Amino acid sequence: MGKDKLVKFEAIRHMDNVYENNPIHKGQWAKGHFNNNQPIVLELACGKGDYARGLAQVFPDKNFIGVDIKGNRLFTGANLARQHNLNNVAFIRTQIDHLDQYFEKDEVDEIWITFPDPFLKDSRHKKRLTSKKFIEVYRQFLKPSGVVNLKTDSPQLYAYTKEVVSELNLTVIKDYSDVYAMEKQETELYGIQTYYEKMHLKDNRTIHFISFQIDEK
Repeated sequence: MGKDKLVKFEAIRHMDNVYENNPIHKGQWAKGHFNNNQPIVLELACGKGDYARGLAQVFPDKNFIGVDIKGNRLFTGANLARQHNLNNVAFIRTQIDHLDQYFEKDEVDEIWITFPDPFLKDSRHKKRLTSKKFIEVYRQFLKPSGVVNLKTDSPQLYAYTKEVVSELNLTVIKDYSDVYAMEKQETELYGIQTYYEKMHLKDNRTIHFISFQIDEK
């Protein structure tokens, strides 16, 4: 591991907008960290938090939390949030399947999953962030009316997610097989682009999007 990464790992332990091994605000994120009563939105596998930071600027009436295990990327995202005075953005360094340690039942309003690793090998399907395994993780803290949004360049992950949604009989909110073939009216879809999305668009890849509700059992 490079010395630079170690420095960043140590630095995030002292940043007031990053939480690691510290679920101090479980059940009270809105009031405990953000000092308000606004909805909580997560960006999973957020990297540098491109989407969380972009959404935070568009929707100042919501709170955004980026989640990732890679501390060097969170360090960059947290610093950028500070530089732009985005007080409605925070970050958690943890594995996504450990998020129940950080959030209480019905605490989260919405989830964004943007360009995650599709884990294309069938043997690794449980690692896909829209697998049944992760749906059950989200169910522990997502509100019954809460929405999961997936934006991906992977036709395989897009098709797989639709299969999971159908098998679990979840409610589909939106389903765009080609985001950029639609009318550009939704800022959260068109106005915010991650580093990877920009690369994919340069390669003329099709961007897929589906959002759905994880209804209570």
